[in-house]
Amino acid sequence: MIAEVLSRVRACMREEGVSYYLISSSDEHASEYVGDYDKTSLWLSGCSSDNVRILISQTKALLWTDGRYFISAAQELENSEYVLMKSGQTGVPSLCDYLDVSLKEGDCLAYDGRTFSYAEGLQYHNLAEKQGCELNNRFAPQDRLWIDRPNRASHPVIVLKEDLTGESYADKLSGVRAAMAAKGADQLILSKLDDIMWLLNIRGADIACNPVALSYFWLTDRGAFLFLQKSEITEELRTYAREQEITLEDYNETFEILSGRLADSAAKDPDSAMTGDQKPIKLMLDPRSSSDAMVSLAASCLGAENLILAANPTEMMKAVKNSVEISHIREVYLQDSVAVCRFIAYVKKHAREGNLTELSAARYLEGLRAELPGYLDLSFETICAYNANAAMAHYAPTKDDCARIEGRGFLLVDSGGQYLGGTTDVTRTICLGELTDSMREDFTTVAVSNLRLLFARFMEDCSGMVLDAIAREPLWERHKNFNHGTGHGIGYILNVHEGPQVIRWRDRIPEDRTSFVPGMITSDEPGMYIEGQYGIRTESITLCVEDCVNEYGRFLCFEPLTYVPIDLEGLKPEQMDASDIDKLNRYHKMVWEKISPFLKGEDLEWLKQATGPVCA
Repeated sequence: MIAEVLSRVRACMREEGVSYYLISSSDEHASEYVGDYDKTSLWLSGCSSDNVRILISQTKALLWTDGRYFISAAQELENSEYVLMKSGQTGVPSLCDYLDVSLKEGDCLAYDGRTFSYAEGLQYHNLAEKQGCELNNRFAPQDRLWIDRPNRASHPVIVLKEDLTGESYADKLSGVRAAMAAKGADQLILSKLDDIMWLLNIRGADIACNPVALSYFWLTDRGAFLFLQKSEITEELRTYAREQEITLEDYNETFEILSGRLADSAAKDPDSAMTGDQKPIKLMLDPRSSSDAMVSLAASCLGAENLILAANPTEMMKAVKNSVEISHIREVYLQDSVAVCRFIAYVKKHAREGNLTELSAARYLEGLRAELPGYLDLSFETICAYNANAAMAHYAPTKDDCARIEGRGFLLVDSGGQYLGGTTDVTRTICLGELTDSMREDFTTVAVSNLRLLFARFMEDCSGMVLDAIAREPLWERHKNFNHGTGHGIGYILNVHEGPQVIRWRDRIPEDRTSFVPGMITSDEPGMYIEGQYGIRTESITLCVEDCVNEYGRFLCFEPLTYVPIDLEGLKPEQMDASDIDKLNRYHKMVWEKISPFLKGEDLEWLKQATGPVCA
């Protein structure tokens, strides 16, 4: 099947004179997770990873992905002609480095500019120019070759009340306009779906587990325009849009409408015409989330010199949660933690019976969450991975690929829910019996890593690069590491992965240097993965809060939002420093105090043992 698709794509390349064809796993909105309609990389390669770049020539098929997917991608690409390029690994060139030495004068490099950000597309423009190559950013063979392509998802949009959001659209809009003015911008186009949802206080369901609607938002000095699929517009939304003076437009005509209206606004500004002082329109776009095609359109209408390329002003505003959001988040995480604790007690009791599978366990946990007030959906597909399967950081069981859980080794469960009141994410590695000494050493190292970051105190203006070193030091001391970030921001009834703050040690993009601010919600999730044997990850979600202010400056720290025990059966206390044991006992004391009022019977007895004090 994949070989046939590749053959048809290569024929299309020959017809249009394309030497190299680039494909991304993203959509028009720089989304991490995409709907079935936009899974072009899966259709073309069979690889289900969420971070993929593919390069096709007449003789080669190369696929780049990151460390979260090395194992699963290798399995999915087996017996195909694809070569897996493990991004960031020694001896593996980046996509740009590969193109730099492969492109020759007269070649044509092509891609669909709708599915690459402007920032990424600019790299390919520069490479093509450097090598004397033609560049085609309108090459989209999937539009005519993908015969059984799914339809775009379409679901009714809901409007959130202010008692959930804590801030009105009008108030948020005022902050956005102030940020635009500071940059000298008259207009703004938002392409990033969660930014649009946050600003307008609406939610959708067009991408699984992500409560967003496919949309664009155009803000001018005279009005606001929301582009949505017509089938998603409810009477509630029509009324709300009318009250907020938002004009609803057809999503499928976004580029056509913008092309005409941007050109018209550039041609004549009626206010300045009265004085003869005609000023050009300045349009603001985020180069990381606006597509290459969108920026190209804007540049052709207004002139590249009139574009202001800067981060969406919504991004940082969205990342710093307000007091109402934080109040809801604390309650949601408490209830979600209760469900996870009940789940672990259930697994501990029944694993040795041999009747549990990865899939049945995942569904049991989903059922517990579905009982909670305000439950909407999962926040991502549950990762329930037993022993060797857990070495694949983003493995998820299916009906046809599912391991039976036995009374030995590790069960790694990474899961979360979407609620009217918050978005949750938590990982615990459950010990199910016999463990080797090396397994316990690795488990303990990961636990110490998690706890040191959880209890860290740090100066204001610290970035995630500083905090990452705190978390990784216990692993690096043992000459070990894990191939994913230590922490990511989390949305509010929105995407489970949110920026701009991140916790990782590599300095690659501006987000890596984002300073932490009170109100940010961030994960703390170190791990250890031994291919073919087991995987370990311990993830708690944190709220950044002020610790103290003194003569040395302002200190910040993390408040835990997750209250789920770290499995004592996997620990080697003799491997832990006294300060690390103290952190563990302090955390477990909090877990007991928060969770015990909600449990009873065997579940309560399990929690009592699971949070008991550990001695050095």
